[in-house]
Amino acid sequence: MYKRIEADEKAIALINELKGRYGALMFHQSGGCCDGSAPMCYPQGEFHLGHQDVLLGEIVGCPFYMSAFQFDYWRNTHLTIDVVEGRGSSFSVEAPEGVRFLTRSRLFTDDELAALEAAGEPPRADELPG
Repeated sequence: MYKRIEADEKAIALINELKGRYGALMFHQSGGCCDGSAPMCYPQGEFHLGHQDVLLGEIVGCPFYMSAFQFDYWRNTHLTIDVVEGRGSSFSVEAPEGVRFLTRSRLFTDDELAALEAAGEPPRADELPG
């Protein structure tokens, strides 16, 4: 099974460190308003999901969402979450660390895309239990 979202080694290490400090976390890919298009990290439940937000998958056990509108543009794209130096959003929990999460992307191969399409659309927030 192919994944739509993954994290690189630096992001995995930072996420594990942040989980130790804040507990369960979640991500939402910002759509470009105040914080550009950065992946935002929040303590689980501190970001209100819209009913159309799409669950792309999990990174280090943390759910990763983006808006349905943005997903329509990125549906053919594999995303890798990385960490770079520099101050990111004041809303994202990594901001005090002097680093920020960054989304890197590449197009899916034909085989990956066919498998993902056969698996069906990822769930929307209003389709998830609880």
